[in-house]
Amino acid sequence: MKKVLIAEDELVLLKVLKERFEDAGWKVSPAQNGEEAIKKLEKAGQDGFDLLILDLLMPKKSGFEVLEAIKENAELVDLPIIVLSNLGGDDDIKKAIKLGADDYYVKSQHPMSEIIEKAEKFSAGGRTLNKREEEGEKVKEKESVAEEARK
Repeated sequence: MKKVLIAEDELVLLKVLKERFEDAGWKVSPAQNGEEAIKKLEKAGQDGFDLLILDLLMPKKSGFEVLEAIKENAELVDLPIIVLSNLGGDDDIKKAIKLGADDYYVKSQHPMSEIIEKAEKFSAGGRTLNKREEEGEKVKEKESVAEEARK
């Protein structure tokens, strides 16, 4: 059974996410703050979770702090992470991606079904490039081709 840690401090949203993931066949472990999420991740270790759904604005430790802790833990660096946050600014998105998030959704802009669908893709094929990374790779590729053409 696939296992997901959902780090979310809004209890109503946490309950909805938990129910939707369980309906999709996932075993769900909830965390209501960043500190609790880090403890659960570290306790479970490398094979503990197949996915992390992470809010950024949480008590005790923010989602950014959770991302930093994961980045520093060799056992957790391959954990797929989907950020689900109210923060939608480019700087927040770039920071989360830079810290290791695989994808980023603004809560008010995406239906739960889309989050579940992305989670299923991660569990089926492991980590994949998120949209922003794919776009970045395309830009780098175009710049490289243009540079070669100038030579």
